[in-house]
Amino acid sequence: MALPGAEQEPAEETVRHPLFARFYTRLSESADVRAGVGAHREELLAGLTGRVIEVGPGNGLNFTRYPATVTQVIAVEPEPHLRKSAIAAAEHAPVPVEVVAGSAQHLPVPSESFDAAVCSLVLCSLPDVRPALLELRRVLRPGGELRFYEHGSAEGRRGMMRFQRALDRTVWPHLFGGCHTGRDPVGEIGAAGFTNVSFRRLLVPQDGPVFPSSFHVLGRADCP
Repeated sequence: MALPGAEQEPAEETVRHPLFARFYTRLSESADVRAGVGAHREELLAGLTGRVIEVGPGNGLNFTRYPATVTQVIAVEPEPHLRKSAIAAAEHAPVPVEVVAGSAQHLPVPSESFDAAVCSLVLCSLPDVRPALLELRRVLRPGGELRFYEHGSAEGRRGMMRFQRALDRTVWPHLFGGCHTGRDPVGEIGAAGFTNVSFRRLLVPQDGPVFPSSFHVLGRADCP
């Protein structure tokens, strides 16, 4: 569905990864508990207020963590299986959450209609990151806030960075629903025109084996 005053999403932009969606549901629920991701989600959403748009909520693991100061969440999920799970998760959220179909590149919402935007483990899987970030700038009011929690390039580890690039050119996107391990989410956010970008780097899990997808960033930025 599209919200009043919004552009309709092109039908061909629906994303279908049914096998990966089922795998991701199990993986994400385990990572929340065993890899400490749940605590990072709490930090990501702390202090948000007003109307929030969340892009690519997956199975909706952020929903129960939104603070009471949030008046509404519009969650835009293109993958049908994950969207169904997100709708079910929205029923248990402490704030109003509406899950809608749509893509990050063509958000089905009016311009300058949100106080904050949330990207959580989603920029890695977009076909093109820049148009999605420009869309978020469009729908955020001036002075609005972007919160992000993403994985990406293994900064400072040349061997792992080479490995990430090799995986991204070959098997990883095909196996993991279009995901790329070596992107630079912080650089992309700055290049899209967001200002006052602040973040910290995390290793997930903090203690244990290191994977190509272990290098995370958690932060915020302002919409000018």
